[in-house]
Amino acid sequence: MERFLVIPLEVSVDLGRTLMSIRQMLQLSPNAVLELNKLVGEPMEIHINNVMIARSKVVVVNEKFGIRVTHVIDPLDVERGII
Repeated sequence: MERFLVIPLEVSVDLGRTLMSIRQMLQLSPNAVLELNKLVGEPMEIHINNVMIARSKVVVVNEKFGIRVTHVIDPLDVERGII
């Protein structure tokens, strides 16, 4: 079992998305703000190896952003395609 505990996993949090053209991307400047499709306070999705495993909320801890897990997805729901 110990051998499995060191396998690296890719963890990502989906904060939101937007659609932009290459022209719009090139026009971005430092400190530009991108409008995303999620609202403040809306749950964020946690993915491991591109599979959603939980929902979370953004928190600030010691002036750094973090996430607080609010709901862990049932693996059976993922298999059934419910999520």
